[in-house]
Amino acid sequence: MQFIDQAEVEVKAGKGGDGLVAFRREKYVPAGGPAGGNGGKGGSIYFVADEGLQTLLDFRYAHTFKAENGGRGGPNNRTGANGKDTIVKVPTGTVVYDAKTDEMLGDLVEPQQTLCVALGGKGGLGNQHFLSNRNRAPDYALPGLDGEERLLRLELKLLAEVGIIGLPNAGKSTLISVLSAARPKIADYPFTTLVPNLGVVRKPSGDGTVFADIPGLISGAHLGAGLGHEFLRHIERTRVLLHLIDATAEAPLEAYHTISDELQAYGRGLSERPQILALNKIDAVDLSEAEVEDLAQKLAELSGGPVFCISGVARIGLDALMQKVWECLDEMALS
Repeated sequence: MQFIDQAEVEVKAGKGGDGLVAFRREKYVPAGGPAGGNGGKGGSIYFVADEGLQTLLDFRYAHTFKAENGGRGGPNNRTGANGKDTIVKVPTGTVVYDAKTDEMLGDLVEPQQTLCVALGGKGGLGNQHFLSNRNRAPDYALPGLDGEERLLRLELKLLAEVGIIGLPNAGKSTLISVLSAARPKIADYPFTTLVPNLGVVRKPSGDGTVFADIPGLISGAHLGAGLGHEFLRHIERTRVLLHLIDATAEAPLEAYHTISDELQAYGRGLSERPQILALNKIDAVDLSEAEVEDLAQKLAELSGGPVFCISGVARIGLDALMQKVWECLDEMALS
């Protein structure tokens, strides 16, 4: 399935039904009064968050959504039928913006959460509504009002508690494939992962926690370099960041600074997010054990926290790392 996390759609709510001009024409009622009914309300358009959807791919093929118009008022003071509402399912985690004003209309983060994105027009008043002592036979009615019409921008932000970040080829996809049932593409060259990957990792208690592998972060990602500008938004909802540093890289310390600087430049509180640092691929590094420990110590001094030496491929050090992740999530849940 193709991963699409941005889309533009046009929504047009239904027009309200026109009011009716009508008079009573009953036998034995010589002075029948106005009896034109009001028009029905136009249908509205609602977005509903659906857990079963993981991408905005459907909106690549369906760009316009319309609701039904309201019915015209009827004789004998009968109100016209209301237009049928249009329900559009979107993935949970979708943020809806007005594309013209950039105003955020809603953030659908809960399953079955509903957002009205276009309100149907009101029905016009029939002539019976204008009856008064001064006007005993009004011969006019009001037309129905147009429904709201909008151009919307949809952005999907993945819902994950833990975001795995790092430079390309740091081993993020390998780690999520080892920890969960996710099966991302893995290869020994940068930018293998072109879309975020989600995986459910089981806690010791048996509860599932969603991890997200965020691809494409390089220097300048917040400005559009690489793929990071497209996917940095997915980190916004994560509670904890798991930062992988490739121990086999030429400059591991510089790699740490690169990612930290990008989080700071992107803003939205990402640089203040709890971060767990892991030095990955220690099984493949051409360093002695003492040199690996020295590198980990330097990273710890930079980050101000512990650094875990791990290998996703060889499954080294993962138990201690995951224990720290669970402790961090539990502490945040209590605060």
